Amino acid sequence: MRPSYLTLGLCVLPFLPSAAQEGKQRPNIIFIMSDDHARQAMSIYGHPIGKVAPTPNIDRIGHEGAVFMNNYCCNSISGPSRAAVLTGKHSHANGFMRNTNIGFDGSQQTLPKILRANGYETAIIGKWHLVSKPTGFDHWMILNDQGDYCNPYFITENDTVQHKGYVTDLITQYCEDWLNNREGKDSKPFFLMMHHKAVHRNWVPAERHYRLYEHTKFPLPETFFDDYEGRYAAEMQKMNIYRDMYEGHDLKMVAGIDSDDLLFDPWPHAFLGTMTPEERERFMAAYRDRNNEFYSKKRSFREVAEWKYQRYMQDYMATVASVDESVGEILDYLERTGLAENTIVVYTTDQGFYLGEHGWFDKRFMYEESFGMPMVMRWPGHIKPGTVVDALTQNIDFAPTFLDMCGVEIPSDMQGVSFKKVVETGKTPSDWRKSLYYHYYEYPGFHSVRAHYGIKKGNLKLMHFYKEDKWEFFDLSKDPNELHNIYEENKNKAVVLDLKKELKELQKQYEVPEEYCH
Repeated sequence: MRPSYLTLGLCVLPFLPSAAQEGKQRPNIIFIMSDDHARQAMSIYGHPIGKVAPTPNIDRIGHEGAVFMNNYCCNSISGPSRAAVLTGKHSHANGFMRNTNIGFDGSQQTLPKILRANGYETAIIGKWHLVSKPTGFDHWMILNDQGDYCNPYFITENDTVQHKGYVTDLITQYCEDWLNNREGKDSKPFFLMMHHKAVHRNWVPAERHYRLYEHTKFPLPETFFDDYEGRYAAEMQKMNIYRDMYEGHDLKMVAGIDSDDLLFDPWPHAFLGTMTPEERERFMAAYRDRNNEFYSKKRSFREVAEWKYQRYMQDYMATVASVDESVGEILDYLERTGLAENTIVVYTTDQGFYLGEHGWFDKRFMYEESFGMPMVMRWPGHIKPGTVVDALTQNIDFAPTFLDMCGVEIPSDMQGVSFKKVVETGKTPSDWRKSLYYHYYEYPGFHSVRAHYGIKKGNLKLMHFYKEDKWEFFDLSKDPNELHNIYEENKNKAVVLDLKKELKELQKQYEVPEEYCH
């Protein structure tokens, strides 16, 4: 059995490299994580949205390395996903199961702590969202809570200060500043977690991109007007674009012709409230023609719904544009400084997101759009350009994989597994996992998505909304949009029974407490 690293505040014992590893240059890692960036909104995945609004710099990582086609999160919500990345463990095991005021337990074993104990210089800059002080980092500079798009506040060990500028640009600059000035620049490899606030709600683009997609018409998802028949939890949610989005805060809609008064905005301090008067004036001017056009004629319910979708997508993809520029800047920086050849670059997000599928925004469900977690990875000399990874991978695998890539022993209590060999060969081993476990806990909670767990095995998915004892079963080979719950069909009884047994085995394997398994 592999030795475990000590936890709960005790020292993490340093790893002693083997003779084969001595003399080798250990790789640096830049882990870029955005927030709520849907797979559909990355052009490398070939979705129609990505064709209309491409992401060439994010695509570049995948073209020069690997793109992951079946990467998933274990709990589709921000804080728990980040905790899973840090620990290599499911939510119940790392203790951060919901976005709540109960902070992440920073005394436990984490990826940056282990790397730091093994000679790496570590940093996190940007979004943290774990209601706690970061631990295991030589340097940290984090946003206050969700962070603001314009003139955000950053928290450090010493103070909390408002910084002038656009949040994505600032995070990019501060990451480069740290890379330029870090103490171990000439002696230590580094692990940098570059965490963007974007593309989180309420999708405020950089000023240079206010009008980027002003005249673009995005393709309407075929499930946009889903009626949720046969899916209890889907029917009960409150994350519908045309019914639940805040018209002022989210969609930047105003009270009437030539008005600068936003409609409903419950969080004005997190939007226009951080802008200067001059910035607010330029923002409202950039949206005035489009807002006036909305009031220029009467519209049916369907027309209003589709107008709101277009406004949502125009802002969402304009916000993505700055993230893509940031990725390009970091890639160019690595080339300029000679770091590119020995630096692993990863781009991912904390979970998937809905871009109008089922009429929704947000995440939380185990349905593919929010369960799926896009990722591209580049490691020159190790990952062949154009590699496509089809193996089932999950965010609990990131920590053990990075440790493996850095030649560091993987603690035996990490629940994820290393996919280093998978990404280096581009092949799925015969003994690789065949199924994934998922568990969402936050109910009652925002958007009213019911707590549920489930299993994905190939094209089959079984979900249990356990507080209501409602089951859903889908065959994605026949129903890729997950519209038809076929759990009650007699012909599926045997396969459902097999999946239930395997689901129980996964819960046993991951030691999920019984109270969450009923």
